[in-house]
Amino acid sequence: MSSSAGGTAILDRDLLLQGLEDQPWFEKNIPLLDIPDKQIQEVYYYRWQTYKEHLVYTGTKYGYMASEFLNPVSYGAPYGGIVAAVGHHISEVTGDKDFVVGQLANLVKQYRGWDNHYSSSLGLYWQVPVWDATEYTAASYESSDPYHGGAGFRPTINSYQYGDAIAIAKIAALGGESDLENEYRSRAESLRIAVQKHLWDDESKFYKHKARDDNPSGSLLGTREIMGYLPWVFEMPCDESQLSAFSQLKDPQGFLSDFGPTTAERRSKWFMYEADNCCRWDGPSWPFATSQTLTAVEHVLHDYPAQKYLTAKDYYEMLHRYVRTQYRNGQPYVAEAHHPDEDKWMYDGYDHSEDYNHSTFVDNVLAGLIGIRAQSGETVVVNPLTPSEWDYFAVENVAYHGHSITVLWDRTGSVYDRGEGLKVYVDGQLAGSRETIGLIKVEVGPSVPTPVSSQANIVANGQRDPLLPFAFASYTSPADDPMRAINGMIFRTGIPQNSRWTSYHSPNPKDHFVVDLRIDQAVDNVRLFFYDDSDGVRIPTSYDLQYWTGNAWVEIPDQVRTQIPTSSNAETKIVFPSIVTSRLRVEAPNAGSGVGWGLSEFEIWTSGKDLS
Repeated sequence: MSSSAGGTAILDRDLLLQGLEDQPWFEKNIPLLDIPDKQIQEVYYYRWQTYKEHLVYTGTKYGYMASEFLNPVSYGAPYGGIVAAVGHHISEVTGDKDFVVGQLANLVKQYRGWDNHYSSSLGLYWQVPVWDATEYTAASYESSDPYHGGAGFRPTINSYQYGDAIAIAKIAALGGESDLENEYRSRAESLRIAVQKHLWDDESKFYKHKARDDNPSGSLLGTREIMGYLPWVFEMPCDESQLSAFSQLKDPQGFLSDFGPTTAERRSKWFMYEADNCCRWDGPSWPFATSQTLTAVEHVLHDYPAQKYLTAKDYYEMLHRYVRTQYRNGQPYVAEAHHPDEDKWMYDGYDHSEDYNHSTFVDNVLAGLIGIRAQSGETVVVNPLTPSEWDYFAVENVAYHGHSITVLWDRTGSVYDRGEGLKVYVDGQLAGSRETIGLIKVEVGPSVPTPVSSQANIVANGQRDPLLPFAFASYTSPADDPMRAINGMIFRTGIPQNSRWTSYHSPNPKDHFVVDLRIDQAVDNVRLFFYDDSDGVRIPTSYDLQYWTGNAWVEIPDQVRTQIPTSSNAETKIVFPSIVTSRLRVEAPNAGSGVGWGLSEFEIWTSGKDLS
């Protein structure tokens, strides 16, 4: 996420990042945002914090991945994995062509894995709504099995396959595979034609679900569902007249709501049917769908600037409704689904749904509101959708193709002291400007490969493999577990999900936490994340880091440490001359009266002593 290039230093990072745990991580890894709408700004930083929570270190083989739920669910993949971005989009932002071309065979394999869901007679793919992660939809309620039923030819799977085909074609072109490029451009075009022919309802002006079974006439579902906007997410439609579909987002009988959009139109007989029970996609407002719809709106506004159905003001109002959705009890919050008309989360299971990572928001702010449009070449396009009355806004040091992009608008020049107007900086240098808010295209130069660290955390064992390292302690609070402090996850303080070890209520004056590597290994780099709930668990005033010699515990000599942090879950780094041992332990005093200390994570990193 961070750029290898130098950027600007215009915004007050300490002010903007105050209150975030492990502030140095955010300084290094996220773009700073400063805008007049402080609700959008607050949720922006909150969503970065929740995204950081979902970065799971899986082990030395695969490293980090992004999870969906904080704690993996029984029906999910190991570590709770979720595909967070298409490889082609990663390439557009990072400029790492070698990586994405290297994944070409896997992308083709993934694409062809859906062959058994393809109808050659229609030229479309079929899907069951629940496999779209959209169970209990209007389409599935039309079947005999509201949860598993409703198999049909849906805008969802066909849009995803179209987007994948276009991406594969572009990646093949990067790799010089012209035959593969032509094949997948042809597949994409055939799919686009079939979607238009079979899934567009010309009467209701909307893309809809077509039932696969018991549908001899080939009729379309009577209900408009929010997923009908997905073709525009991948810029599939070519006919500008179809943009009338977006009028439904502003129609009180369509998808409009105070905390929306709704997932089914209000005029449907299935609207909010059985919605008090989880997990209905027949009306409740799901951030997953909202963020997709906002992306579709962004594309329409950028691709069809002369159309009459949507304006930048409409986009801002939709984004702001999405922001209002992401609060609970006055604090930023995201779970699974929100009531469309009431200020409450409907599907919000305790110790399950908190900080749910199943939607975008940061992307909608950066690519939509601020208008940073990634390109595959050596340029970037900036075309903000911000309100005309805003006197200022800035996003600083967006990592892009190995460069650093800063965008700022200052009507009078008095806010940022960089002059009047809209300005785009590349690697700290002014690259483009204009007097008014509008489109700017600037050169960024060739992509610069971002160095990939060769370091690995050798202690992470989130799956509790009996052959991998394990942890134990002199005392453990009954609510906690030493193994949680080597599971590769660090959750923010204050949520019920538990990824920590603590000595809370320990009778001992001091306690120790031990990591057993099972075999002797050379180590020289330890990172500790002390947990502090401002109550019964506090960051210790001091600590010792020791290693096992084979018959005694000895303090590791010549340690170089960063300061003990003052906030929970901030990183403490310790490096030292390499030692060979099978065990390390950290020992610290308890504060007394049952107040203990704790760790959210204990890490041992190999190959280097980087304190940066």
